[in-house]
Amino acid sequence: MVVYSGEINVSTAGEGDIVDITGEVEEIIKKSNIKNGVACIFVPGSTGAVTTIEYEPGLKKDLPDALERLIPKNIHYHHHEMWHDGNGHSHVKASIIGPSLTIPVKNSKLIHGTWQQVVFIEMDVRKRKRNIIVQVMGE
Repeated sequence: MVVYSGEINVSTAGEGDIVDITGEVEEIIKKSNIKNGVACIFVPGSTGAVTTIEYEPGLKKDLPDALERLIPKNIHYHHHEMWHDGNGHSHVKASIIGPSLTIPVKNSKLIHGTWQQVVFIEMDVRKRKRNIIVQVMGE
């Protein structure tokens, strides 16, 4: 088995920013020369998340809106008592969606639906520079 690691660098506009990273993940898979296996996409940090979505304007608004209804920012979070940084809700949102995603690779391509893109979601309350790790494993 071969393991190849790559990195995607993104700058976000802050909370709720959704960045399509599908093309960058596919480029890393091509560079890996791995034909069949899996790609693991992982964001270090506790206020960012990775998932799939149909990357279109409506859903780019709907997902952050839904997360705000589930995990509102204007309630008490114990995290604020410790750090006073106002992003307790960011940590909770990121934990629920998760920091990683594993996708099968076949014939050097991600296996995903026609309207399914890999996205990074910024949950933190401020702009961030993120380094997303992509590891491709297989043969």
